[in-house]
Amino acid sequence: MRALVTRLDSFGDVLLAGPAVRAVAARADHVTLLCGPQGAPAARLLPGVDEVLVWESPWTGFRPPPVDRDDIDKLVASLDADAALVLTSFHQSPLPTALLLRLAGVPFVAADSEDHPGSLLDVRHHRAPHAHEAEAALDLAEAAGFPRVDDGRLRVLPPPAADTLTGDGPYVVVHPGASVPARAWSPGRCAQAVRELTAAGRRVVVTGGAGERDLTAYVAGGRAVDLGGRTDAARLAGVLAGADCVVVGNTGPAHLAAAVGTPVVSLFAPVVPAERWRPYGVPHLLLGDQDAPCAGSRARRCPVPGHPCLDTVTALDVVAAVDKLVEVA
Repeated sequence: MRALVTRLDSFGDVLLAGPAVRAVAARADHVTLLCGPQGAPAARLLPGVDEVLVWESPWTGFRPPPVDRDDIDKLVASLDADAALVLTSFHQSPLPTALLLRLAGVPFVAADSEDHPGSLLDVRHHRAPHAHEAEAALDLAEAAGFPRVDDGRLRVLPPPAADTLTGDGPYVVVHPGASVPARAWSPGRCAQAVRELTAAGRRVVVTGGAGERDLTAYVAGGRAVDLGGRTDAARLAGVLAGADCVVVGNTGPAHLAAAVGTPVVSLFAPVVPAERWRPYGVPHLLLGDQDAPCAGSRARRCPVPGHPCLDTVTALDVVAAVDKLVEVA
């Protein structure tokens, strides 16, 4: 059987699909993961994936492209599967993707859907109201005939060793960036955390993407190892795997840390619910006011002056959380 799993949004979303992908792979001869450009680096890290197809859909992402008939026709012509699992977040509709799968001739399609799907779905599953995204994907896979085959934690392929990047000795990672500004701790607070962590005797490594070099340099402040722009997805996995703990917002590297089994101090802005998006399957501590006025708004930029949900968290709060998690680990 040739199986197709779709998850069309971000890096972290694709990582959260990993346990469901493994469940599908246990029953399928070949698994294709259809994802968007932001999720592609994560897709290539997942065990059980034989082929990655990258397509930018007009109904997902922060800046979706316009509808292009030729582009859609090319995608439909490229799809070849006996069964498909359409994975979406709780607030997204799977039906546009399901329609394309039907046009491609896929005979069996399963998805979570609250909307009437007509003939688009063979399995219309209703997710548990408060399920974590990883659990919801596993539940859908089981409903579609792909029961879980392991402990259901996040996993990636073994990452490369990172000691040439991080240097010798134990360290804590601070990742100051986030996919949207509303989910990021302020740069000043991050820099304070680096100062306090180093004052407490911890070695710190600061990570960030190619577009975040100025941010990581500021946060590192000459006290920490600055890896801004120096890691692709696999190398970042190696850096996170070697850390005692990772300090990060609700963004992709939080889920990558969970996938390599590293404890997470999660600076979690409640614009999306923590019950669905917290670090999964690893020791973690949530910092941030989960009852702030922005809760559940899905805002990309903080709608409350002063960003109180996160900027009420202090550097000493982070030091205490790191101490607690490292001691437990």
